[in-house]
Amino acid sequence: MTKAAELAKMGEVLTNSQIGGRRNMVINGAMQVAQRATSATGVGGTNEEYPTIDRFNFTTTSAGRFTMEQVADVHDGFANAMKLSCTTADTSISASEALILQTKFEGQDMQQLRYGSSSAESITVSFYVKGNASATYTLEWRNEEDGRNIGKTFNVTTDWTRVIITFTGDTGGSPVDDDNTHAFTLGIWLHGGSTFSGGTFTENVYHSTNNQRIGDGQTSFLDSTDRTFFITGLQMELGSQATPFEHRSFGEEFRLCQRYFQSHVGTSSDAQYYTDYYSNSTIAAQRSHPQMRTKATGTRVGTWTILNMTGQPDLTVTSESDHYLSRGVNDTARAYMFAGANVGITLDAEL
Repeated sequence: MTKAAELAKMGEVLTNSQIGGRRNMVINGAMQVAQRATSATGVGGTNEEYPTIDRFNFTTTSAGRFTMEQVADVHDGFANAMKLSCTTADTSISASEALILQTKFEGQDMQQLRYGSSSAESITVSFYVKGNASATYTLEWRNEEDGRNIGKTFNVTTDWTRVIITFTGDTGGSPVDDDNTHAFTLGIWLHGGSTFSGGTFTENVYHSTNNQRIGDGQTSFLDSTDRTFFITGLQMELGSQATPFEHRSFGEEFRLCQRYFQSHVGTSSDAQYYTDYYSNSTIAAQRSHPQMRTKATGTRVGTWTILNMTGQPDLTVTSESDHYLSRGVNDTARAYMFAGANVGITLDAEL
């Protein structure tokens, strides 16, 4: 290495070091936030789902099923991890089957990658993994706007190990739109059929060929009900150097997650929602919340009942949907929504 190259590399290391801050482009990489639940059973069989830990979802087309959990597994400064446990095996793999653990990114947050130009930047992904036995899986970085992928295999053992993978910048692809739509996906292939593995896999090369997305020697996570997979400390940063994981406070990570999903569900019998009426027949639940990525989809959780301002039953619930409750025309104009334990509303603006 020439002196100039050595100095440039040192500068890159200093730029990406702990003192730089704001290096990790992954939200909730330490698996701290789990608004939906800390455990979900029978996961699988649907095209897209977010079962537990915020910002991590699955693309699943298989008869196999598994449990997803947020678990306490303290090591190297991490208190939480994601644990997957196979509960229904699928050893007869059809061509189109897939199981991908993934997190998604908005285009406006990825402009610094400069894709589609001669100065496209490399990214380095690092994470800690372990399992019940040795295994090989595939990490994939995918541009959702032009359909180009790049991937590399990695190994899992029974001990926590840190995996570090660098992907070169894509000079031949297209620039991504500077907006709030789904531009990139970082995914781990845990299971897949020949539709995704039938071709010749070449590591660290961009392509748009579907049957070259899974690496050689890929393990099926669904091959046995003994199979487990743990991951934490997921970090993606600009450049070709992996730096120590950027730990953010729980509060900061929580607010970043709330851009995509919010749970306003009561944990006690306290009144959770202030309400007013839109007409003589409809009550609408109103509550301020942090701004989200886009207009959210609201879903009612539990059975709602209504109290008036003095805490006495006042409104007769005749019907309900995700957002509204019908009431009698002679009731008072204002009331509190009584939202007890496991009652409330969720807001979803996921990519």
